[in-house]
Amino acid sequence: MFLYTKNFDEQKARAMEGLRRALAEGKVDDDIIPLLDKINSLENYFTTSSCSGRISVMEMPHFGDKVNSVWLGKWHRTVKVEEVLEAIGRHEKGQLWFLIRSPILHVGARTMEDAVKLLNLAIGLGFKYSNIKSVSHKKLLVEIRSTERMDVPLGTDGELWVDEAYIERIVGIANSQVRRFKGKLKRLGEEVEKIENAHQSP
Repeated sequence: MFLYTKNFDEQKARAMEGLRRALAEGKVDDDIIPLLDKINSLENYFTTSSCSGRISVMEMPHFGDKVNSVWLGKWHRTVKVEEVLEAIGRHEKGQLWFLIRSPILHVGARTMEDAVKLLNLAIGLGFKYSNIKSVSHKKLLVEIRSTERMDVPLGTDGELWVDEAYIERIVGIANSQVRRFKGKLKRLGEEVEKIENAHQSP
């Protein structure tokens, strides 16, 4: 059966209005905006949400409690050890974590064929955790997600469990991961515009 998204153009118009508001409010990561523009310029796709990937230092009551967690530092780029140490210095209570999260984009597609084409492109470019997140006539949603991730406990209730040399090492690893996934985003931006002109198999 040829599955397509009902009222796709209306959904895209609403998503673009939401994106315009988010841009005006500064809620979109600057370095991913060109990629969003490219995807949204395509006839059969539109973005619904995105993050360009980040390094962060977070204080949590317990691991996984996002609602009550506090950002002590958050960067959508490579980071200096001094910046991380400054964020760590603000830790007072709860668990202290150093985290990396890879980029993630959610993209609406007009048809199942369009969704599969985008999914295959993303996986081929190294976004190995990509998937089709929603499949129905109401919505076809592709999740583009990479593999880079770190969850490193650093201390609790103001006590630091590691020394500065250890922090330097994990910051080095984190920056390497950031450079890796930013490269993937760049390649996706270079290739995604070609997707609607790709040869279609019989």
